[in-house]
Amino acid sequence: MTPLVCLPHERESASLTDRELREVGRRVLEEEGRTLLRAAAALDDGLVQAARCVASCTGRVVVSGLGKSGLIGRKIAATLASLGTPAFFLHAAEGSHGDLGMVCREDVGLFLSNSGETREVLELVPFFRRLGAPLIALTGRTDSSLARVADIVLDSSVEREADPLGLAPTSSTTLQLALGDALAGMVT
Repeated sequence: MTPLVCLPHERESASLTDRELREVGRRVLEEEGRTLLRAAAALDDGLVQAARCVASCTGRVVVSGLGKSGLIGRKIAATLASLGTPAFFLHAAEGSHGDLGMVCREDVGLFLSNSGETREVLELVPFFRRLGAPLIALTGRTDSSLARVADIVLDSSVEREADPLGLAPTSSTTLQLALGDALAGMVT
């Protein structure tokens, strides 16, 4: 029988049974579910502060991130906009290459970075500070550079990623997405 945790090249010659595949899927979903339940139990005032900040915003919520966090950020911006909160996604790399002109002092920044050390995201901070726009960090490391410069920190730390190798952003992106949905639901 093929191990349930194996590298992609190890799967080439092996074929998992339907039952084994179903078990892998079940384990991923269960781990992500546990991650969300742990986060709900540990929820602090950060989400309330973020909701009040967003609700009082007279501009737009500028959501930014890079990589998988950027993809989640796009969805969060879309959800906020769908529920009536003006929001748009600013790609972190594009921001420092000319797109910061879309940001104004009435806006609120919502920056996503699992590590809290993503250079392109951190490079946007001085611009937001110069404008006086508040900054919310959604990060998996509350001791990170991003968390230290943010006005409000949303903790998206996870015990482990849900994929069988524990490497791919799975639980962490699920939690980022869920926190974004919670925020959007609180400000409608």
